[in-house]
Amino acid sequence: MTKTTTDRIDLDLVDQLLKDYKRPEDILGENGILKQFTKALLERAMQVEMSEHLGYEKHDSTGDNSGNSRNGSSGKTLKGDFGELPIEVPRDRNSEFEPKIVPKGKTRLDGFNQKMLSLYARGMTTREIQQHIQEIYKVEVSPQLISNVTEAVMEDVIAWQNRPLEAIYPILYMDALQVKIRDGAHVVNKAVHLAIGVTLAGNKEVLGLWLGQTEGAKLWLQIVTELKNRGVKDVFIACVDGLKGFPEAIETVFPQAQVQLCIVHMVRHSLNFVGYKQRKEVATDLQKIYRAASRDEAELRLSEFAQKWDMKYPTISQPWQRNWERLVPFLAYPAEIRRVIYTTNAVESVNMSLRKIIKNRGSFPTDESALKLLYLALRNITPRWTMPIKDWRAALNRFAIIFEDRMPVF
Repeated sequence: MTKTTTDRIDLDLVDQLLKDYKRPEDILGENGILKQFTKALLERAMQVEMSEHLGYEKHDSTGDNSGNSRNGSSGKTLKGDFGELPIEVPRDRNSEFEPKIVPKGKTRLDGFNQKMLSLYARGMTTREIQQHIQEIYKVEVSPQLISNVTEAVMEDVIAWQNRPLEAIYPILYMDALQVKIRDGAHVVNKAVHLAIGVTLAGNKEVLGLWLGQTEGAKLWLQIVTELKNRGVKDVFIACVDGLKGFPEAIETVFPQAQVQLCIVHMVRHSLNFVGYKQRKEVATDLQKIYRAASRDEAELRLSEFAQKWDMKYPTISQPWQRNWERLVPFLAYPAEIRRVIYTTNAVESVNMSLRKIIKNRGSFPTDESALKLLYLALRNITPRWTMPIKDWRAALNRFAIIFEDRMPVF
C-alpha cells in the first residue's frame, strides 16, 4: 500500500511543534510555526545538497584536503504565500555549489508568480496587484517585477497562437469584441477577433486571438487563412455575424463550408428599427421565421412578415431576403440541434466573460498587454469546458449523413 504524506510524517514531531499552540497566529502568523518550519526545512535541504555536492558530511574528516569545503553562508530573502522569508544559503570555497531547491537568482517560491498572473487575469492592474500582495502577504513587490512576470506570458501566447490545430472542425464560430488601447496621447478602439472550433468529439476549443484596428472581412480572410496554415483542412458549418464580406472570406479558404449567419445577430439588428411599444410583436413574428419546421414554412413566414411590416419598417425584411441562403442552413437539422448551429452564442458567452474583465482596465497601454490579459483570462475560462456541447451526438450523426464524403473514416 502506498503511504500518504501524513503516514510519512512523524506525528510525535508534529505534537512537539504544536505544544505551545494557542491561536491560529501561532501557526500561520508572521512568526508562526509554519514559516519557521519552512525556513528550517529549506535550510536543512540545502545542507543535504551541499553534502552531496562535496561528497562528505559536515565536520567529516573525509573532507580534509579534498580541494573544496564549506565556506559559511549568505543571506537571501524569499517571497511566497507566507510573506517574506529570510534564509541562509550555504557556500563552498570554490563557489561551485548551486542549490536545486532554491536556485541562484530565484527569490520567489513556486506558486507566487502564479498568484500574480491569476490576479492579472482577473483584470487587476499592475498597481492593484502590488497593493493586493502588500495587504495580503505583507510583501513588497515592484510594478516592474509584476510586469516582468506577466511579460513572460507572451512566449506562451505566441506558442499557443501558432500551435497545430485539428484537421476537421464541424462547427466554427467567429466573432469580435472591442477593446481600448492607448496610441500616443489618444485612446483608440481595436477589435479582438476570436475563433472557437467544435471538435469531432463535441468539445469547444479557442483557436486563437487576433487584434486588428477594426473588425473587417479582409482581416477575417487573413485569420481563416492562418487557421488553414495551422492544419485545419475542413469546416462543415461556419457561424458568423452579418459583416459584409465575412462569408466570402470563409468560402475563399474553405469553399465547401456552409456559412450560417447568426440568427441572434439578425434579430437584434432588425429590432434596432422598431419602437419600444411594438418590439415584442415584431420579435414574435421574427421568431415564427427562424422557428419554422422547414425551409418552405420559413419562406412563407418571411413573406407574411413583409406583408405585415414593410409599410412601417421596410428595412427589416430586406436584409433577411438578401441573406436568405446564408440564414437557412440550420433548417436542414432537427429542432433539438438547431441551437448548436444558428447562433454565435458559444463565442459570445466567452466575449461576455472577457468584457467583464477588461471593463476594469479602462484602456491598455499596448496591443501586447491586451493579448496577455485576454489569453490569461481564457486560461481561466476554458478549463470549465469539460463536456461536449448539448445534443452533440445527434448533431454528429446528422453531419455524418450530410457530409458523408468529408467525415473521417475510423
